[in-house]
Amino acid sequence: MAIHLIIFLRPEKGITLPQQYNHIVQAAIYNSIDTALATFLHQYGFTDGNRAFKMFAFSLLLGKYRINKEEKTITFEDEVQLTLSSPLGDFCQSLANTLLSRGTLKLGSTDVPVEKVYAQQFKVDKEEVHLKTLSPVVLYSTLLRPDGRKYTCYFQPGEPDYARLLNSNLKKKFKAFYGTEPTEEEVEVRPLGRQRMHLVNYKGTIIKGYAGRLHLSGPVELLQLAVDCGLGGKNAQGFGCVEVVNERKGTTP
Repeated sequence: MAIHLIIFLRPEKGITLPQQYNHIVQAAIYNSIDTALATFLHQYGFTDGNRAFKMFAFSLLLGKYRINKEEKTITFEDEVQLTLSSPLGDFCQSLANTLLSRGTLKLGSTDVPVEKVYAQQFKVDKEEVHLKTLSPVVLYSTLLRPDGRKYTCYFQPGEPDYARLLNSNLKKKFKAFYGTEPTEEEVEVRPLGRQRMHLVNYKGTIIKGYAGRLHLSGPVELLQLAVDCGLGGKNAQGFGCVEVVNERKGTTP
């Protein structure tokens, strides 16, 4: 059973970041884990064919903020919360140890004080789970135009291709991580309430994702993996981090 790490940051005089900050948080994470592990995940990851998975996901930065539209910045003035999930025990332990010993997380050029780090365990023990997204879920296909140019088509919860791609992604992750074939059974996805579209500019690429609550049913091992390493694609770029609703168990490392 994997762990979600919830990191509480308390900037002394607030912290201002670009509105599109995913790459900054991603860099902070890689710089806060064991060097060999960071190199392996960044350069290689866990592979299935030509697909490589980093096996961690992280949330949006949560806290009170204000946006400067002219400067395209976001300023957090008080406590900021960041959640990470991974089925890799070494990843969670290394990150927690570094943050607690160093006492800061470097976001861009600012060393932000770490107030505390909590660990939560989410154990999926039945064939259904109610999830809340902590960062948008991204599911897409790359298609060809008649003239041969490629374009990306993104899907939202409720569309048939959304469920198909979610299952394909989960099963590839399972095979890459465990080295065995996953079950042929499918995970069913049902959106709960409004799904909010997010457009994120990640290093010049516009990525579309959807956030909200989802009900998943299917094989326990696939549901557990979804909770542990995230839903959909681009998890290590800040997408698809989820938490189980109303089933929390918390401990402090």
